[in-house]
Amino acid sequence: MTYPRAILFDLDGTLIHSAPDLHAAANVMLGAMGRDTLDLATIISFIGNGVEALVERCLTATGDYDSRRDQPALGMFLDAYAADMTTLTRPYPGVVAALEDFRTAGVSLGICTNKPAEPAREICNLLGLSRYFEVIDGAMPGHPKKPDPQPLLRCCDLLGVSPLDVLYVGDSAIDYQTARNAGIRFRLYSEGYLNDALPELPGVDRFSNWAAHGIAIS
Repeated sequence: MTYPRAILFDLDGTLIHSAPDLHAAANVMLGAMGRDTLDLATIISFIGNGVEALVERCLTATGDYDSRRDQPALGMFLDAYAADMTTLTRPYPGVVAALEDFRTAGVSLGICTNKPAEPAREICNLLGLSRYFEVIDGAMPGHPKKPDPQPLLRCCDLLGVSPLDVLYVGDSAIDYQTARNAGIRFRLYSEGYLNDALPELPGVDRFSNWAAHGIAIS
C-alpha cells in the first residue's frame, strides 16, 4: 500500500467527536447570558468556521447578536470549554490504529483546524494524539481561517513538503473548499459534521470507516 508523503487532517468531526463537549460549553455560556439552551444537532450545524462563528450563531439562534454588547460571550465559552474539554470527546473508532499505520509507513502527519491553536494542542495532548503529529496548527488572532488556503499552505511549509505531495482529510464543505483553494488533494470522512452536500466529490474520495479509510493513493 502506498500512502501520500504527508497527510494533514482537520480535527473536530474528522479525528475526534468533540461536539458533545462543545455543546456543553455553549449551553454554559448561553445559561450565563440568560439565553435558552440549544440541542446537540443545532450545535453540530454551527461547527466548522471557528469558535467566534460558533458563539455568534448560538446567540443569533437564541435571540440576537451584537458584537460589542456580546463580546464577553467568547471568553465565557472558552473558559467553559477549557474546564471540560474531554469529558465526552473521544477519537472516532479506528483513528488511532490508522495513525499508527501512517506513522509506521513513514508518512508525515499534521493537523490543520479552525479550532483555536491552544485548545487544539491541549485536546490532542489529553487524548494522547499529539505523538502522531509533527504539526498541530490551529486558528490564531489576526490570521485567516479555512476556507482561506493559507492555514493549509502554512502546514505544508511547517512539514517541509510541497502541496502536491499532501492529502487533506476533513469532514466538511469548508475543508473541501480549503483543499481546493490550496490545490491539495482531499478525502472526506463522511461521518463527521458535514452540513453541506458535496455532490461534486467522487465516491472514491469519501470514506465512512476509519478502519477501512482507503487513503492509499495507489
